[in-house]
Amino acid sequence: MPPLREEEAIAAAVLQRLTVQRDTLQDQEARALQMIETLKARISQLTHDMEREAGLNKDAGETIERLEWEQAQIAKASEGHEARVEAAAEAARDAASVLQEREAALTQMTEDVARLSARHHSAHRLQEDSRKTLEKNEAEAERAREAVAGSKAALEKALADLETAQAAQVAAAAASEAAEEALLRADDARAEAQSREVDARAERSEAEGEANALRAEVGALAKLVERDTAEGGQVLDAVRVQSGYEKALGAALADDLRAPQVGPDALSGWAVLPGYSNAQSLPDGVKSLSNYVTVPEVLARRISQIGLVDFADGARLQKDLKPGQRLVSLAGDLWRWDGFRAGAEDAPSAAALRLQQLNRLVELKRDLEEASARAEGATRAHELLSEELKRLTVEDQQAREARREADRAVADANRALSRAEADQSIAAGKLENLGLAVMRFEEEAMQARQRLAEADKAVADLGDLEAARAEVEDTKMTVEAARITMMSKRSAHDELRREGEARVKRSQEITKEISGWRHRLETAEKRIAELEERRVQSETELKEASAAPEEIAAKRDELADAIAEAEVRRRAAADKLAEAETALRQAVDGERDAERAASEAREARARSEARADAARETVAYAAERIAEELETTPQNLLEELDTDPDQIPSSESIESNVNRLKRQRDALGAVNLRAEEDAREVQEEHDTLLNEKIDLEEATKKLRTGIASLNKEGRERLLTAFEQVNSNFSMLFKHLFGGGEAKLVLVESDDPLEAGLEIMCQPPGKKLSTLSLLSGGEQTLTALALIFGGFLANPAPICVLDEVDAPLDDANVTRFCDMLDEMTRRTDTRFLIITHHAVTMARMDRLFGVTMGELGVSQLVSVDLKKAEAMVA
Repeated sequence: MPPLREEEAIAAAVLQRLTVQRDTLQDQEARALQMIETLKARISQLTHDMEREAGLNKDAGETIERLEWEQAQIAKASEGHEARVEAAAEAARDAASVLQEREAALTQMTEDVARLSARHHSAHRLQEDSRKTLEKNEAEAERAREAVAGSKAALEKALADLETAQAAQVAAAAASEAAEEALLRADDARAEAQSREVDARAERSEAEGEANALRAEVGALAKLVERDTAEGGQVLDAVRVQSGYEKALGAALADDLRAPQVGPDALSGWAVLPGYSNAQSLPDGVKSLSNYVTVPEVLARRISQIGLVDFADGARLQKDLKPGQRLVSLAGDLWRWDGFRAGAEDAPSAAALRLQQLNRLVELKRDLEEASARAEGATRAHELLSEELKRLTVEDQQAREARREADRAVADANRALSRAEADQSIAAGKLENLGLAVMRFEEEAMQARQRLAEADKAVADLGDLEAARAEVEDTKMTVEAARITMMSKRSAHDELRREGEARVKRSQEITKEISGWRHRLETAEKRIAELEERRVQSETELKEASAAPEEIAAKRDELADAIAEAEVRRRAAADKLAEAETALRQAVDGERDAERAASEAREARARSEARADAARETVAYAAERIAEELETTPQNLLEELDTDPDQIPSSESIESNVNRLKRQRDALGAVNLRAEEDAREVQEEHDTLLNEKIDLEEATKKLRTGIASLNKEGRERLLTAFEQVNSNFSMLFKHLFGGGEAKLVLVESDDPLEAGLEIMCQPPGKKLSTLSLLSGGEQTLTALALIFGGFLANPAPICVLDEVDAPLDDANVTRFCDMLDEMTRRTDTRFLIITHHAVTMARMDRLFGVTMGELGVSQLVSVDLKKAEAMVA
């Protein structure tokens, strides 16, 4: 492979080098052709420039002569220009002075006419408003008198509803108290039953726990005794011994008790023999062990020769024993007739242990019967108490539901009572307000009659407005004529000034052009010689460049032949290299497949070994558990179970059942010894909460009474203020708009304290709509009417208005000023108005202005318009 790759790389490098040389020759040929074209274009351009320079030299002389003639004509036209300009300026100043005098006279006349028009408009507006106010107040007074009768009927109905609601509230309160008493009784009964049920459950749990413990111990001990029982039987099973004498009997007979009882022909075991003809007596003072044990007949001869002594007397009496006799103590010490003795610690007896187990088994069975009887009685008692507790719990829930229903009934009755009180308060307040409204409308009608008479007199005393307006129109025509004259004089002066400036500018340009053309004539010959020299040089370079393409073509042919040979060499090397790489790739694939198969085999063997190790560990762990918990081997356990190993459940299933049984045992829990204390604490907390509930109910009643009183007074005051502000708002809206309707409406609730406020407006010629649907100016006028409506209800000594007339046109500004005049007549308020509007300033009593005579120095200027009018008059 390396030689083939090296040969292919050398062939490719040679081919690449030749290709680069060919591309380089192509670039050189292109540059040579481009150079030829460039030189030809340069020679042509130089020839053209030489011809153009010759033509320009001829035109330069003619241009200089023309410019000198134009300069002489400009100098001639400039003679006497300054005098003509000064005369035109003087005529323009005279015309401007005349225009200023006439405009000042027109301004003064316009202001006088505006003031006279404002007075006329105000007087007529006041006259019209007074007439409409009179008509409206008379109609409103009549409607109010009609509404008084309806309000009396509503008040009577509200009083009847209030009495009904009070009766319902009393009945609901009585029902709530009865439900509360029933709930208390049910709670007490349920608490007592729950206490008894807890005690019974504890007693049952204790009895069942004791019975289960005894039952488990009996089962374990019975299995142990059954396991130690021999297949052919043993005489030990027929022996009955009093408690405490098991070690003594075990020491006396030892492992002989494990031998069975047999017949006369048997080789091993206990056979029945007749009693001794001359029985040997035991030493004096020694009691026979047969007094404390019950044995079968086969042990009669043996048991009769065993005495029971104290440990201190055993060694002393041993020498008095006769053949076959023996002494034992309660602890299991042994003294035989032949001199053998054994202490209880040195000779423990399995028979004694089994006898103790048998006695313990009998006692446990007796205790188990008693515990089972107690557990059964406790279970029956607990079940009865549980049933009673369920019944009392249901009754308690029913009592609580009845109490909640009673509370809801009380709440509904209280709400109905509150609504009835609110309706009665609203009806009483409305009746009182309507009575006040009748009196107010009658008073306002009387005042409107007085204002109408005053307005009629004011209209009669005003001057002729049309004559003043005609005089202003004549003055306007004079001012326009003066303005036209001034503009024509000023235009003539500007025209003369512009002509003089144009002649000066053109004279300067001519001087500059003459200088340039003369300098061009001086340098023209020199430029023509330079152009000729550059053209000769370019022709020489063109001859040299024309020979280059032929040389490059010859070199390109040589490179083409070399490139063809290099291409053949590279193609042959590439084919050989491809064949070798194909063979190498096939070999590598075969090697990779073999390695993959070997790796999979190794992994399979490792998995099998791991499973085998895990299985051996599991078997060893199971054997250890069997030996630890059952004290046997797996093979013996399988024989004892006497079952097919394939049918045994899985270890996971068995472990799951064991864990489930353990969880059930743990779920029984322990006895709650603090139940009585917890019950007392809960009862104390219940009593505390009950007392707090009673206190809260009393406080709630007091708060509701106070809230009802405050709501009653608030409704009365709110309705009184609302009626007054609504009346003022409607009157001022009509005054500002010259008609229309406007009112305030309480929305979203019948209770004034919870209702919202909506402004309904209907300007003249439009339909009724809300404030947000009006234009900007209409919204401003409506807002002013509402503000001043509230201001009339509770006026202040001073009111500041900051540019409130900014969005208004002249007509609406006049209406606004008329309303201010009306406000000053009806109240003692002083109005401070900030404005930039000329009409508003003309209607004020005094003007204050801030001016800056010097930079950074402000000066306050004030004018008393009332005194100024008096002085003019």
